[in-house]
Amino acid sequence: MRKQVLVLISLMMTAGLNAFAAADAKFAYVDLQKAIQSTTAGKKAKAELESEFNKRKKDIEAKQADIKKMGEDLEKKKGVLSEEAMQKKQAEIQEEMMKYQELVGKNQTEISKKERDLTGPILEKMKNILDKVAKTEGYSVIFEKNEQSVLWIKAEYNLTDKLVQEFEKTK
Repeated sequence: MRKQVLVLISLMMTAGLNAFAAADAKFAYVDLQKAIQSTTAGKKAKAELESEFNKRKKDIEAKQADIKKMGEDLEKKKGVLSEEAMQKKQAEIQEEMMKYQELVGKNQTEISKKERDLTGPILEKMKNILDKVAKTEGYSVIFEKNEQSVLWIKAEYNLTDKLVQEFEKTK
């Protein structure tokens, strides 16, 4: 019985120490997406990405218009073409559709890669700044705010603006 009481007291003390340690914990969060987009480097990266995207979008839209025109032309000539010629034209349109889908997929992959290449160094620099801020200001945990992980937190725990300010100072 005495042993059980000692174990119980020991567990209670451990729980009490953990609660005390948690009470001293200092938490914050950062909206990294907003922080990246708020920096000068982030705005430059965004403009470069948009320019690249718009250029590629024109190529894709032109290819799409060509395929649409091929389909319309085929529809107009439907009654005049032989069955064999009709099948050949349909096969050509199908092949162009496959090329179009490959082009769209390739462009999406390349844009994603370019975005990672442009924002990666910014993100790395931000992580280093956050590390310094966490150590100097005594934060126990800094969360990234996004819809999946942090649903709600008091605005006073938001370090996003501070991160942007510190980032801009370190050019």
